[in-house]
Amino acid sequence: MKLLTFFLLAIPTVVGQGGSARIFIEPQGGFESYLSAALVKKQVPAVVTQDKEAADFVLTSAVIANEESTGSKVARCLFLYCAGMQGTQSATVQLVRAKTQEVAWAYSVKKASATAYQSSAEAVAKHLKQFLEQHPE
Repeated sequence: MKLLTFFLLAIPTVVGQGGSARIFIEPQGGFESYLSAALVKKQVPAVVTQDKEAADFVLTSAVIANEESTGSKVARCLFLYCAGMQGTQSATVQLVRAKTQEVAWAYSVKKASATAYQSSAEAVAKHLKQFLEQHPE
């Protein structure tokens, strides 16, 4: 019974994604896992594929995390300015058409924590969803 329920739940999902854009996410130090999870969580109308040849788009990313040093943290707090001690993180992504290599969409986000990978990925997914819904192909 459990197996039958799984198949019945899985069928609409697979059929519903048939017309969705297929996106291959380029590896980027583990950030690709955060992006993939965020695309699912935010219900982006796309299918993430592990087959680059079958993809309509390739999503590339670059993440720069700047952590505060211990000395910098101490100095900030000595002057009663402890804000920003978590560092910063900047993430930039480009959605590139696989066939033409044209950049279809790009987005950049900056977070006030050097470890905000999930938050950055979810911001990317939110804006990618808006783009894909406005530009169905």
